[in-house]
Amino acid sequence: MNGAAPNPPDSSHGAQQLAYAKFETELQVRPDDIDMYQHVHSSRYMDYVLAARFDQMERCYKMPMADFQQQGYGWFMATAQMNFKRPLGLGDRFIVRTWIEKFTLIGVMVQFQIVRILDNKLSCDGWFDYVMVSMETSRAVRLPADIRAKYEI
Repeated sequence: MNGAAPNPPDSSHGAQQLAYAKFETELQVRPDDIDMYQHVHSSRYMDYVLAARFDQMERCYKMPMADFQQQGYGWFMATAQMNFKRPLGLGDRFIVRTWIEKFTLIGVMVQFQIVRILDNKLSCDGWFDYVMVSMETSRAVRLPADIRAKYEI
């Protein structure tokens, strides 16, 4: 499940938005992901998306996190929206699908879906706003054109 599918353009505000590729990473629920209710703790879903993005940054965009750090940049999460639909349980295999919904001057909005493989049911979806920061100052910086170009696929 490593392919890319185009994201349909959003024309809700009159201007057509570019469609960016969707990427997928397969993961599995581990015993330490389970909470006292015998399903995945809500905080783990964020971890799953972050793990998938790190994988996809290297494998799909060909620019891993280490490349950002070598250039003096990092990413801070500014906002997160997570919608929990169905629980994942111990041993469940699932797909984390992510895509860039939009770029801003200083970052990106990344949307995601977590789908259980067994029944192809949506477990969680949502989005994260990431801001590019200078590692030296920890302050937001304008997204460099060369980095944006790598991620505009």
